[in-house]
Amino acid sequence: MVELATESGPFKRGNETGLTYDLKMAAWEWLYREAGCRVIGLEVKLEGPGGRIVDLAAVGPQNTFYIIEVKSSRSDFSRDDHTGGDLTELQDRERNVMGRTDLAKETLRQALGFAKETSPDFWRDVPAFKQALSDYQRVSGKEEAYRNRVATLSTKFHDSRFMGIADFHYLIAPKGVVTRSSLPPRWGLIDEASELSLPAPRKDVRKNTGIVSNFLRAIARSNTTSMMRSQGMSFTRGEMGTAR
Repeated sequence: MVELATESGPFKRGNETGLTYDLKMAAWEWLYREAGCRVIGLEVKLEGPGGRIVDLAAVGPQNTFYIIEVKSSRSDFSRDDHTGGDLTELQDRERNVMGRTDLAKETLRQALGFAKETSPDFWRDVPAFKQALSDYQRVSGKEEAYRNRVATLSTKFHDSRFMGIADFHYLIAPKGVVTRSSLPPRWGLIDEASELSLPAPRKDVRKNTGIVSNFLRAIARSNTTSMMRSQGMSFTRGEMGTAR
């Protein structure tokens, strides 16, 4: 069984907490010991329409695909626990957000004209212009924050395309971080001691030789990167030559 509170490890990323790394190793142990996987990768970038970077991807007997996501805290879990409805609701606010920006822009335009007309040499110091500029900067900043929110809102746990790229999806988290009632549909749950809390239902995933090859290739790329990082190795394109 994996012991928690590891401060460092051969495959620990520089920006990764000890808890997150420990959970990844606990997930690795479960995949190997319980799921019978002999092909396992960390931080795997999967291909295709539903492709994402996942914390762990693995292949078990009969080419069974597993994906495990690590969640070390409730806030970490909540970041990905948005539905398509949440995204639509957020997108529906765009007209109001843009309306406020357009109004502030028009007010600034009028204030600029007034300032230059009444004080041609010192128009930047006219109070009406300064206030309008401040208002516009504040509103445009909110618009930028809104657009970033829309662009980064994660629906990973509820994305049908993502759910269609593996037979089993699991979360691994310390006890109490993810409860049975908060667990997204079609996901299973593993605790920090590599024990199964709730099994994931098996999904009917379409596979052919190309899909299996892509999944295996993604894991191989990930493992190459992990091994090079663990050894402090890096190559630029100019340094990579043909092997002899």
